[in-house]
Amino acid sequence: MSAPSTSERLRLRVAGIVQGVGFRPFVYQQAVSLGLSGFVFNDGGGVGIEIEGPPEALAAFERALNEHPPPLARIDGVRREAVPVRGDNGFVIRRSEAGSASAMVSPDVALCDACETELRDPENRRYRYPFINCTDCGPRYTIVEHLPYDRPNTSMEAFAMCPACEAEYNDPANRRYHAQPVSCYDCGPVLTLYAEGEKRESGNGEAVIDAAARRIREGEIVAVKGLGGFHLVCDATDETAVRTLRERKRRPSKPLAVMFPSMASVETAARLGEADRRLILSRERPVTVVTKREGSPVAPSVAPGIDRIGVFLPYTPLHLLLLEAVGRPVVATSANLSDEPIITDRETLERKLGHVVDAVLDHDRAILNACDDSVAAAAAGKRVLLRMARGYAPASRPLPFETGKKILAVGANQKNAVALAFGKQLVLSPHIGDLVGLDAFEYFERTLGTFRRFYDFSPDVIVCDLHPGYETTRWAEAAAKRPDAPALVRVQHHYAHVLACMAEHGMTQKVLAFAFDGTGYGGDGTLWGAEVLVADVHGFERVGHLRPFRLLGGEKAVREPRRVALAMLFECFSPEEVLTTESPAVRAFEASEIRTLHAMWSRGLNAPWSSSAGRLFDAAASLAGLAQTVGYEGESGLLVEAAAAGCRDAEPYAFPEKEGVADWEPMLRAMLAEKDPAVTAARFMATLAAWIVRTAKRHRGLPVVLTGGVFQNRTLLEAAVSALEAEGIDCLFQRETPLNDGGIALGQAWYALHNE
Repeated sequence: MSAPSTSERLRLRVAGIVQGVGFRPFVYQQAVSLGLSGFVFNDGGGVGIEIEGPPEALAAFERALNEHPPPLARIDGVRREAVPVRGDNGFVIRRSEAGSASAMVSPDVALCDACETELRDPENRRYRYPFINCTDCGPRYTIVEHLPYDRPNTSMEAFAMCPACEAEYNDPANRRYHAQPVSCYDCGPVLTLYAEGEKRESGNGEAVIDAAARRIREGEIVAVKGLGGFHLVCDATDETAVRTLRERKRRPSKPLAVMFPSMASVETAARLGEADRRLILSRERPVTVVTKREGSPVAPSVAPGIDRIGVFLPYTPLHLLLLEAVGRPVVATSANLSDEPIITDRETLERKLGHVVDAVLDHDRAILNACDDSVAAAAAGKRVLLRMARGYAPASRPLPFETGKKILAVGANQKNAVALAFGKQLVLSPHIGDLVGLDAFEYFERTLGTFRRFYDFSPDVIVCDLHPGYETTRWAEAAAKRPDAPALVRVQHHYAHVLACMAEHGMTQKVLAFAFDGTGYGGDGTLWGAEVLVADVHGFERVGHLRPFRLLGGEKAVREPRRVALAMLFECFSPEEVLTTESPAVRAFEASEIRTLHAMWSRGLNAPWSSSAGRLFDAAASLAGLAQTVGYEGESGLLVEAAAAGCRDAEPYAFPEKEGVADWEPMLRAMLAEKDPAVTAARFMATLAAWIVRTAKRHRGLPVVLTGGVFQNRTLLEAAVSALEAEGIDCLFQRETPLNDGGIALGQAWYALHNE
């Protein structure tokens, strides 16, 4: 059949997040509704379309493609080419084709409204089915082996579809067309409850869930398999259960995330602003750090000593059904040993955490790629990501140009994530974690392998930190020594923080940046961490920093704020004067300890110099009597922030500068005279905010960047942003990528993209 002479034919190549998001059925439905013919298919590079018909119908199709794609899709580019008319009969969806891998893998997505409606409908064949999903929700990254994203390339290959599911899967008009995890009671994964290593209940109905819920209500700890790994779950309103979990897991004080059955139940435990609500209800469903409410039903041991709590809502049908059966909020913390990755299989869980859990709620859909929960907060009316994982990652960002080289950035040692740049894409992996043990480093290498496999990726350039002791630096150096090795590029840690923010905002020009964090290897061999940099994509100048102080005991000082405070006191007073000083920091030591530590300090024995804002928070917490030792990273900052909530409109301390070096000594002396910890905490943070604004005013004309883990402190970030805006100074911080070391790889890649 010959085509009418008025017809035209287009070949379109669509790049972006266009697989596993209902893109092909969307194309099919648009084409059929407009009377167009041709075909659509997936391959390793994205989606290919050939389509023909009248010019006006083709124009309407292209408008729909660009302006109204499926909700989870993101189109990064459409390559358009006119080709000869073929006279096709109708429009079809072809089988996927092999090709170079560049299609972006979609993150896992929370249960959508349509599936939740079916979950609650007694007439629906998936009524209360714990694995219900469609093209708009469910697992993606965690079940993919390689691209293109088709069922045989996922862990769902093990489940043969029943006729009813297969009919939905093959129907382009159905919401589950090529939804790779599609299944039902007749053909899907099976739940099993284990206790004492034996099966107690099995099936995919409510009996298994009810048995697990009963154990949780009775105070037991149950490991529950989610999308990207297991949670350790207990009744969050039961102080005894929470304390038992802490004791067994040896996690004395670090806050535990709480999953609530509903938004109404969240409101009983937290005071929420509108930005908080948007985050909690977003399709990514992150753990959202919010302000505790007085009289909360949640046990005090969930988040001891601080005024914040991490809350989130169920994001899978299994979680939703379990929370309804429990009928109260539950602790849902990652199942792992300290500093190790989240556990994804029952055998490993029972080997490593068998002493922690009383039962395991497992299922037989394999998790191929581990992925922890994301953690976020609202600050200055915007989202701040503290951990970028489930829902947000893998995160892909289209580049404004095509890179001629393949770049691998290996990130930092803490809160590690990696980044890849190739073609016109920059991809940031999910959170990997702290690389302090063999299991964690193996997870790092597995994640590298996953992304190399996804994108057939072999780097031309590897970018790492300057720190010679980082595991990532050692790995990069070893890789650079192999035959046909990639080029090795090193980027200073705080400069990489700045570049990460610039990358997120697409910036290359000069900025005035404040990079505040715990520690990072500086260009002079000391530990930086309160850096004022004038920077662009080609380099930086250090124009300001804190007066350095020693860290008594090196890494031990990070766990003992009192050591930081004592070293700063040694800078200002003689040992005899220190011994007679009325301060909680001094009272935290025996006199003999102080004399020994002074000898170490004076000789510089295991006492490296630091200019870190994070360690300055430690000193403030110690001097205010808020903490002398800490159980987790950032605890002193949270305690300072909680104390400061009781003091409004605090005046900053004196904080003089000379040649760009900010002197903390006048502030320290004033803190010693303070009687109220709330006043000390509030004035301390007001001082840092005032330093930022004062410096920014000296560099008017440059946009200000705020970056680094210290700016996870909402009080400090909001104070700085508010004061800068009052001065009419443009201020940027990261919203879509982590402010902390989770963003370092992004900054490293941004540097290489503009210099290699």
